Amino acid sequence: MKTKALIIFTRNPELGKVKTRLAKTIGDEKALQVYKDLLQHTMEQTQNLDCDKYVFYDTIVIENDIWNPNDYHKKVQVSGDLGTKMHAAFELLFDLGYQKCIIIGSDLFDLKTAIIRQAFEDLDKIETVIGPAEDGGYYLLGLKKNNKLIFQNKDWGTSSVLESTLKDLEKNQVHLLETLNDIDTIDDLEKSNYILK
Repeated sequence: MKTKALIIFTRNPELGKVKTRLAKTIGDEKALQVYKDLLQHTMEQTQNLDCDKYVFYDTIVIENDIWNPNDYHKKVQVSGDLGTKMHAAFELLFDLGYQKCIIIGSDLFDLKTAIIRQAFEDLDKIETVIGPAEDGGYYLLGLKKNNKLIFQNKDWGTSSVLESTLKDLEKNQVHLLETLNDIDTIDDLEKSNYILK
């Protein structure tokens, strides 16, 4: 077992259940295709990282999908809001003995291997690393120990998440990575380099 772990939160790619805000503009089928392409991008950017990798599905584990079980451990998110789910995932991996854990979602065409690698390096020197998203949330969170406070009392999915998380971390050392654009709406998609087929 390595000392570093990457947590990847995904939604099971089902028609009508992913990228629902985007689907209001482009329809369920195209929104599903965008999400599948986001998953593919996330897999490609994480597969060569030198850490243990865990994919947490939102409903059930899918055995024969893009996540090779030789490279990715497969788990299911606990029930509850996003904070509860993230806290439980971190807790599981810290209990397994990992010393540095990073969580990412699967919503960014802008996410690159180098950014995650940099976040792990930053955790050598500092206890919390955050990748801010343009919409006021965050796309990456890196910790050296679990912190229940930052997962509570947040309006998940709103523009206040990053600000209220940083407020909880006022007494901690925090390093902010570059701000990236996650894909929730047609405006986000148009800002990315993605070509809608």
